[in-house]
Amino acid sequence: MTVGEKPQALRVAGKVTFWVVAAFLAICVLAAGWVGVRGVMAGTHLASVQSDATAVASTLSSDPSQAVSSLTGVSTHTEAARDLTSDPVWALAEKAPWIGPQLEAVRTIAVSADDLLRLGVLPLAQASQGSSIDALKPVNGRIDARALSSLQGPAQQAAAKADSALSAIRSLNRVPLLGRLASATDQVEDVFSRATGGLDALSRAAQLLPGMLGESGQRSFLVLVQNNAEFRSLGGIAGTALLLQTDSGAVSLVGTETGTALSAGISDPVVTLPDDVQSVYGTRPARYFQNLTQIPDFSIDGPLARDMYRQQTGRDVDGVIAIDPVVLSYLLKATGAVSLPDGTSINGDNATSLFLKDVYQRYPDPAVQDAFFAASSASIFNAFLEGRGSSVGLLSALARGADERRILLWSANPDEQGVIDGSAMAGRLPMTDDDTARFGVYFNDGGGSKMSYYVKPDVSVAWDGCAVAGGTSPRRLTLSVGLTNTAPTDAASSLPVYVTANGWFGAAPGTAVVVGNIYVPEDYRVVSATASNGASFTSASLKGREVLTYGLNLLPQSQESLSVVVETTSSARTAQAFVTPTADSTINPIVSTTCESAKNAGLE
Repeated sequence: MTVGEKPQALRVAGKVTFWVVAAFLAICVLAAGWVGVRGVMAGTHLASVQSDATAVASTLSSDPSQAVSSLTGVSTHTEAARDLTSDPVWALAEKAPWIGPQLEAVRTIAVSADDLLRLGVLPLAQASQGSSIDALKPVNGRIDARALSSLQGPAQQAAAKADSALSAIRSLNRVPLLGRLASATDQVEDVFSRATGGLDALSRAAQLLPGMLGESGQRSFLVLVQNNAEFRSLGGIAGTALLLQTDSGAVSLVGTETGTALSAGISDPVVTLPDDVQSVYGTRPARYFQNLTQIPDFSIDGPLARDMYRQQTGRDVDGVIAIDPVVLSYLLKATGAVSLPDGTSINGDNATSLFLKDVYQRYPDPAVQDAFFAASSASIFNAFLEGRGSSVGLLSALARGADERRILLWSANPDEQGVIDGSAMAGRLPMTDDDTARFGVYFNDGGGSKMSYYVKPDVSVAWDGCAVAGGTSPRRLTLSVGLTNTAPTDAASSLPVYVTANGWFGAAPGTAVVVGNIYVPEDYRVVSATASNGASFTSASLKGREVLTYGLNLLPQSQESLSVVVETTSSARTAQAFVTPTADSTINPIVSTTCESAKNAGLE
C-alpha cells in the first residue's frame, strides 16, 4: 500500500464502521419499538384479566362448574399476554439495565397468570361441570363425597400450577422495579397467595374427605373445641370434646365430654413427652386435657389427645380435629341462627361473645358452663348436618378457619397424615426456608382465669433491609409484640370471679397473666430480647428452634411490649409470625412482611 492509499482504506473502513453502528442503532430502535408495542398489547390483555377477575371470582364462589365460560374468556387474554412477552426479542431486552427488570416482571406476571388460570383453574372448572358443589351439602346427616373424588386429579394439578405461579412471583426482585410496577407485583402476589391456599385446601380435601367420611368403612374422630378465653399456644384450653362417627358418608355425633372430666384422676403423664418439649412445657400437657394445645405442634397434640381420651373412656379414634368458637361463628354465618337448649338464639355475630364472655355471667357454676358448651357445640354441629345454609358458604367458612390456623387436623392413618402435612391444618411449628423467616409467637394463660378474652395482641415483623446479591453481610429482623388488657378498670368487681380467678392462683383479680413463648427462626442468631416491664427471658431448644419464654402481668387497661432482634446472613426477603389465634376474628393470626416493604406488616 502506498502512502496515498492508506487514507482511502481508512475512509472505507470508517464508512463501514459508521453503517455497522447505524445498523446496530436501528436494530436497537426497532427492537425497542417491537418490545414497546408488544408490551402495550400485553398490558391491555392483563388489564382485561384484572377487570374480569371480580366476575370470575364471583362465579367460582357461587358454583365452580358454571365458571367455565368466564374462565375461557379470561384465559384467552392470559395466553395472549404470555405469547406477547415470551419471544426472543423480549428475552434479549430483559438483559438491558434498568428496563430489563421491568420487562422481566411483566413477563413473569403474564406467564404466571396464564399458568394459574388457563392451565390450572380452567381444567378444574371443566372437570367439575358434571357435578355440583351442592353435592357436598349434608342431606339427612349424610355427605356425598363422590363429587370430590372425581376432582382429585384436576385439583392436584391446579394446586401445583398455582404453587409454581406463586413461587415465580415471589422470586421477583422488587428493588429495581418502578413504584407502580412494584406495587402491582405485590398485589399479584397477594391474590396468587390466596388462590394458592384455596386450591391447596381443595386438593387436600378431595384426597382426604372420601376416606374420612367412611367411604371404606366406619371411622371415628375426636373434635376438640378450644376456649380462647384461656390462652393456650394453638388457641385455648381444650374445654369440650365431641366424638364423631362416619360410615359411608353418614356423620353422627355419638358423645360429648368436658375437658375437666377427661382430666379427672390422671396423676402421671399419659405418655412420656420428649425431653425438649418438657424443657419448655413440663409434663402438664400430658396430664391435663385442657393443656393439650399448650404445645404448638398438633402432630404431638393430636396423638396425645387420642391417648388421653382412650385412657379415660376406653374408646379409640382414627383422628383428632381442633376448632374454636370463632370457627363456629363462621359456620353460623352460613347456616343461620341456631336455637340452643336453654332457648338462646346463637348466630354468627354473637357466638364468640356468648361462648367466651357472656356464658360466665349467665352461669356462675363451672359444671353448668361445661354442660352449656357441650350442648351448644352439639346443636351447631347438628344444624350443619341438617344441611342448613349454602355449600359455598359452609366451605368458605371452613376454608377461612383453616387459613387462620383455627382448624387443625391429625390422622392416625399415615397416608392421610402425609396429605395433611404441609398444610395450615397440620398445625406444625413454623418452618424457616431460604425465602421466608418464620417466628412462632404463642401465648398461654398463667393465672387460671378467663381473662385472655380481653387480651389484644399487636404483632409486627420488620427487616432492616434486603440482601445484596452475592453478599454475605448480616441483616437484622425485628419482632415486636404488644399486649393490651382491655378489661374494664373495675374488672376485679365487675367481672365474674370465675373469669378473674379471684386471686386463686396468686394474681390480683382482673390481671391477665400471660406466659409467652417466642420460637426463633432456625439458624437465626438472637441479638437482643427486651420487655417493657424489664422481664427476663429464659432460653431453651425445641425441635432445633431456640425458644424464648417470658411472663407478663397485665392490669386492666394496661399494656406491655417486647422486642426480639435476630440476625442472619440468609437471602430471605419475607418474614412471617404465626400467632396464637384469639377470640377477636379481626386479628389475623399470621403476620407477614417483605424486606422491600416501606411499612411493617401489622397484626391489626
